[in-house]
Amino acid sequence: MARVRLDSTGLHVPPVFPGMMSYGQAVGVIPWSPLARSFVAGTPTRSGEGRATRAQTDTFTDSLYGRPEDFAVADRVAEVAAERGVPAAQLALARLLHRPGVTAPIVGATKLEHLEDALAAAELDMSAEDMLRLEDPYVPHPVLGHG
Repeated sequence: MARVRLDSTGLHVPPVFPGMMSYGQAVGVIPWSPLARSFVAGTPTRSGEGRATRAQTDTFTDSLYGRPEDFAVADRVAEVAAERGVPAAQLALARLLHRPGVTAPIVGATKLEHLEDALAAAELDMSAEDMLRLEDPYVPHPVLGHG
């Protein structure tokens, strides 16, 4: 079984999925933790400061994310989100929803604004340029947390 990995840099789709889709196979992808435990929403900082309770208390996130290339992606999401006037979480979810095969990212909403961002992401238009800008800093790394 092929695995789809979502990390702080976005959705990594194994080569088998585009091939299956090109042969007319209906393959739905449901990303787990599409915001990388809130990392791409900008809650942890390079200095280690946590801007939310999860970033202050979730040490498992620290073992998964925090490499310079992870922060490069979070920084790019924040940059494009600021230009568009939307929250980073909303932009990151919209990016995933515009990827082929992604049917429904699994989001964990602990506040009403989280749910509102997730719902608004479905309505946010993404240009090809924005998609490329968001994907540009992506550097694949191994699946983490399963070892």
